[in-house]
This record gives sequence, structure tokens and C-alpha cells, in this order.
Amino acid sequence: MNLISIRSSAAVAAVLLAAAGPLAAQEFTPQNPECIAPANAGGGWDFTCRQVGKTMQDPDLVPGTVQVTNMAGGGGGVAYAEVVNKRNDSNDSFVAASSATTTRLAQGAYPGNTMDQVRWLGSVGADYGVIAVAKDSEINTLPELMDKIKADPQSVSIGGGSAVGGWDHLKALMVADKAGIEDLRQIKYVAFDGGGEAVTQLLGGSLQAFTGDTSEAKGFVDSGDIKVLAVLAPERLEGDFSAFPTAREQGLDVVGANWRGFYGPGGMSDEAYDYWTKTFEDVAASDEWKQIMLQSGLAPFDLSGDEFRQFVADNISEIQTISREIGLVQ
Repeated sequence: MNLISIRSSAAVAAVLLAAAGPLAAQEFTPQNPECIAPANAGGGWDFTCRQVGKTMQDPDLVPGTVQVTNMAGGGGGVAYAEVVNKRNDSNDSFVAASSATTTRLAQGAYPGNTMDQVRWLGSVGADYGVIAVAKDSEINTLPELMDKIKADPQSVSIGGGSAVGGWDHLKALMVADKAGIEDLRQIKYVAFDGGGEAVTQLLGGSLQAFTGDTSEAKGFVDSGDIKVLAVLAPERLEGDFSAFPTAREQGLDVVGANWRGFYGPGGMSDEAYDYWTKTFEDVAASDEWKQIMLQSGLAPFDLSGDEFRQFVADNISEIQTISREIGLVQ
């Protein structure tokens, strides 16, 4: 091949590459897709990773198997720090997030970390809060639980899968506030690394009540181990949770929706970012995921990319306001 031919071939290749520019952004393929659940098995973050990972695999939205890595600690802070400090340039990893994540960020509970250090990929649903007791508890309604706390605050320990001041804790405080309990610092909240651990302690008698979300309560509802006193939704949910009253029905106007979504490392490439945001959009639109939402009491809530990032920023601002009102932050 002569010099002219080489130059001609190079020119043709350059034209083809330029023409393929927009397409090249879609050519990223994860090699070892991994979802990090920032809690132990059995909680809402673990549920989100495993069910979304399964949905990605069933219709072949991603190649191979989505590995789930449990990384508990600090109400999600351990996983956040790991991604920011050690996996900043990973294109294959994404992390389950929720209102618990934005709550901790709003309250400065991830030391030295801010929302701008990661890339917010997308949300796939909203999980309404529940307040529950063990199946053999003498308490049958939410007002009865609140009356018991009013009579003797030290007699009721409420456990949840978020840290003190986290989303599970906030839900219990909002209910107590509506019930007329003036000193919210009297509420005994015990933090666990995941809702599964909290329910285990509830069944063992160490706790008198549980604050969590429909998805993490679902298995314990099916087994008959817990009794749901209230769902923190605007109105009764459809499906398996339709039998349970809302807090509003019982005279306590509290709605607590926990969104479910994902973030990726801040140094993730634009190609990987585009790939994962599109993949989460496909998950939210799939029949498989819609069936999981119906079975788990999840409501539709699908945002992606810049729209999701703006939602996260607004959510953090809202939670900061709530936290100041109830004295959790200055």
C-alpha cells in the first residue's frame, strides 16, 4: 500500500469515527456489574440491589450477573466513602440510595462528603414507610402505640435500619410530633445496619416497635411475624398492603415516602453514566419491575440523569428544613 492509499484510508477512518461520535457514547458495556448495598442483607438497600439486579438480568439489560456487595456501616456512610475515596473511577459499580442517603447528607453525617462527589443515576420507585409491632404485641393501632409512649416513654424502644437522625428515625419522630408528643428527644430509637436486623430484635423482644418501609417489611408480613399498625402513604396501597390502614386514617396526618435509586462514582465516564441512566430507565419501564413494585408495595417514581440530580438536591434541602424544625440539626 502506497502513502496515498494509507492517507486515504486514514481519512476515511477519521470520517467514520467522526460520524460514529454519538453512537460511541452508547458502546460502553460493563465487564463486572456490581450493585453495592450499604447495609446488611434483609434491609431496603439490599432489596433494591437484588431486585433491580434481577430485573436487569432477566431481559438481558446488562451482560452477565449483577453482583451484590453488602457494605454496612454509618447509615450508608461506609459505602459512600468507599466509592468517593477508593472507587472514584469505577464504571461498573453503582450504589443503592434512598431518602436515608439524602437524610444523612442533609445532616452532615457523612463527614467530609457532599452530594456533588458522586453521579446520581436514577430512581426506580418510592417505598412508603410503615410502623409495625411483633405479631403477639398487645398494641393494635398507631394511636395505642403513641399513647403508650406518652404514658411511659422509656417503656417503648423503636428500631429501624437507619442511623440515629436518619430517615427511619425521622418517620417515627414525625408520627410522634403529630400525636402531640412535645419532647421528641424522649423517643427511644435504636439504630441497626438494615431493617432485617431491626425486625429480628423486634421478634426477640428487645424492641416494642419497628419503623421501616414496605419493601423491607414485606417478607415479615408474608410470614406473619409482624403486625403493621400503619402505612405512611396518602391513601391505602394496592396489592398485599391494602389491608393495612394509613396513619391518616387513624388521625395522624403523616406521609413518609422513601424513594429508591442509585448513584455512581464521581469519576465515572460519561459513556458509563449514559449507559447506566438508560439502563435504570429501562428497568423502571419493564413489566418485571412493575410486578415487583406491585408485590412489594412500591409506587412508581422514575427519574434519571439531570432530573434525578435536581430532585436529590431539593430533597436534601427539604430534609435540612425538617431536621432543624425538630432539633436534629442547628
